[in-house]
Amino acid sequence: MNMQDEAINMALKSELNFLLKVIQTQGAIYSKGEVLEPISSIFELEWPEMDTETPFGLLVQQLTESRDPQTAFALRFILTLALAPQVSPQTLDLLGAPDAKGGTFTEYGRFRNDFSPAFLPTVQTALFILAGDDLALRFRLESLFHPGSPLIDQGILQLSSHPGQDDFLGQRISISPESLSLITRGESLLPHFSVDFPAFPITTALDWEDLVLNPITLGEVRELNDWLQFRERLMQDQVLSKRIKPGFRVLFHGPPGTGKTLTASLLGKSAGLPVFRIDLSAIISKYIGETEKNLAKLFARANHHDWILFFDEADALFGKRTSSGSPNDRYANQEVSYLLQRIEDYGGLVILASNFKSNIDPAFMRRFQSVVHFTPPKYEERLQLWENSFPTILQPGPDLNLKGLAEKYELNGANIVNILHSASIQALKEGSKSLDQNQILVAIRKELRKEDRVVE
Repeated sequence: MNMQDEAINMALKSELNFLLKVIQTQGAIYSKGEVLEPISSIFELEWPEMDTETPFGLLVQQLTESRDPQTAFALRFILTLALAPQVSPQTLDLLGAPDAKGGTFTEYGRFRNDFSPAFLPTVQTALFILAGDDLALRFRLESLFHPGSPLIDQGILQLSSHPGQDDFLGQRISISPESLSLITRGESLLPHFSVDFPAFPITTALDWEDLVLNPITLGEVRELNDWLQFRERLMQDQVLSKRIKPGFRVLFHGPPGTGKTLTASLLGKSAGLPVFRIDLSAIISKYIGETEKNLAKLFARANHHDWILFFDEADALFGKRTSSGSPNDRYANQEVSYLLQRIEDYGGLVILASNFKSNIDPAFMRRFQSVVHFTPPKYEERLQLWENSFPTILQPGPDLNLKGLAEKYELNGANIVNILHSASIQALKEGSKSLDQNQILVAIRKELRKEDRVVE
């Protein structure tokens, strides 16, 4: 165990031991039993000193500084209570103990889960332990589970309930996977593909010099990169911060293979931000209202993180709304309106990609800060793509004419990479140390046939 792991371990053990002490003390006060210490309120207990060099200690410091003592105590308690089932479930065994009649203490509000014997705390659990039978205090502390609370706004705490359950106090409280990883391992964890977050991270080994675009398109992409660099300073301006929203929305449109996905990946790589490609097939549902729910889960997960969201082939979700009055069309239009609001409220960069600008609903166009057209590469750009993509393990054959290929064949970047890949395999198979014109032409014909294009 290294020094950081040891510090994290000690900090968590100390915190969980104190959590148990708080639970025991409140139980004794509530039942008028023998209190461990001569106090009348758990808020008189003193939390152990926190090592702010650990991720957990730093998080606690950020949550509680500049707060009144009671609120600071409550925030730290809720955080530790939500953390307990994941790192030390036995700490909460006391809450699941039977009462004198063999039943359970309903005051503790256990979350029922047939798949877990552990006591899973709810909002009710936290409020009862913190406030006991002081209803006024309980109602005041309830705000710590609503928007505006740092636990909620920063995405640290997750609230969940059983399907069909409509009981705020009965919702389970737990730590978000990202916060759990940071607290226990000292590193942020990117989410895996799931029902709640149907997206895959996309990355690239390429750099800006590998991106071949026409000068106008490249200039517009550079402006996006500039926004990512200076957005925080813009939002600190007393005038602009009141008039602009924190996020940025952009449409990439143009034929396939012209660099839309690569550009999104490079923007994230340059800014040091994860880029997630949204799987629209997992978002869109034929059932009324389900698409909105799926979108809500997606944005709820992303809202607390600085991620770039990339909606590829966005026509399926962001397409033109219909004007008929059928119930299905009305719900579809509601989904579009709902999505408009969600992407406007998102504080990060949202990229929509489409093959055709005309397919996107005009209502979206007014809300984009930028619309970037990715055009098929012209001769100069095609030649640069041929040169940039040429493999280093093979030499150009004496008869290879890249200028002639760039002039004759209207190919995009993806086509050229596929052609060089196929031709290189053939050259290596033949034991050749170079790529000749004929090998390239064979690969070109193969690539064009895939798209049902005429082969000359």
